[in-house]
Amino acid sequence: MFYHLAEIFDFAGVWNLFRYITFRSGAAAITALVIGLMIGPRMIEWLRMKQGKGQPIREDGPASHLLTKRGTPTMGGLMILVSLTVSTLLWARFDSLFVWTCLFVTLGFAFIGFTDDFAKVSKGNHKGIPGKVRLLLEFLIAGVASWFIANATDTDLYLPFVSFGLELGVFYIAFAAFIITGFGNAVNLTDGLDGLATMPVIIATVTFALIAYSVGNVRFSDYLGILFIDGAGELVVFCFAIIGACLAFLWYNAPPAAVFMGDTGSLALGGALGSIAVVTNHELVLLVVGGLFVLETVSVIMQVASFKLTGKRVFKMAPIHHHFEEMGWAESTVVIRFWIVSIVLALAGLATLKLR
Repeated sequence: MFYHLAEIFDFAGVWNLFRYITFRSGAAAITALVIGLMIGPRMIEWLRMKQGKGQPIREDGPASHLLTKRGTPTMGGLMILVSLTVSTLLWARFDSLFVWTCLFVTLGFAFIGFTDDFAKVSKGNHKGIPGKVRLLLEFLIAGVASWFIANATDTDLYLPFVSFGLELGVFYIAFAAFIITGFGNAVNLTDGLDGLATMPVIIATVTFALIAYSVGNVRFSDYLGILFIDGAGELVVFCFAIIGACLAFLWYNAPPAAVFMGDTGSLALGGALGSIAVVTNHELVLLVVGGLFVLETVSVIMQVASFKLTGKRVFKMAPIHHHFEEMGWAESTVVIRFWIVSIVLALAGLATLKLR
């Protein structure tokens, strides 16, 4: 909104600041952070009042969670969504198809997550809406978004370390939808400990903000040998709005958590990261940058497959963060060490920009 107000004043004087993505991105982060911190206490109290017993705790999860996490309200992702959406609408350009598409995925996945959370709280157990129904809805939203993105960019799958892509044609839309949906659920699986998912999302988003800025800048993309995508740079504003919103949420989600983001937040944030990766044509780099989320997902797949085929478990408990808890690691130890892994993976992902 502020960009278009500045247009009316022909970017004269102080209004000229609103021309620059860097200024609007920083402002978006601060705006989302302030909004999140302001609405946090009242929203947490409202969620606690509405939910009573809070988020249902898995009976097959770590025994300590039944004591330490019982009664904590869920759906705290609403706090992230409000601050993220308001900040994006204030600081991003309204004529950016990519921003609207990513926001569509974020809010669409958030609605699915909210429905799932509401079903869990209403029933008083950890089972929400049927998994097949949830996946179908996610694929529909991701498919629509992927179609719009493919029509605005191209249908090539760009590979790390080289300067060319593989033409996927119509299959690209299905692949992009799989990335968006898969990453939404990967972040959802990771959200099992206080602060565990939030900080890796922030780290991955900072990384993709740099990627989006490089892809959307002619000089930078030419220098790095990556595809230039006109308009992709505007996603930096969206990325920093996510960062500010997540930092505000982390303030209240830090151990011991006063609120959980729930599927409402984790599905939305994962979908947002997936859609940003698709817009920037760095889907495979997302698997590196978000390698922690991939690891959590693979651990669940391995555990289920092994148990069904052999009757034995690979891990003491899945997702893998619970495995380390069962090994005797304190929750804070697991969380901080996983943050370190996320930082290392983010740096590895950034390295692919130049190693070509």
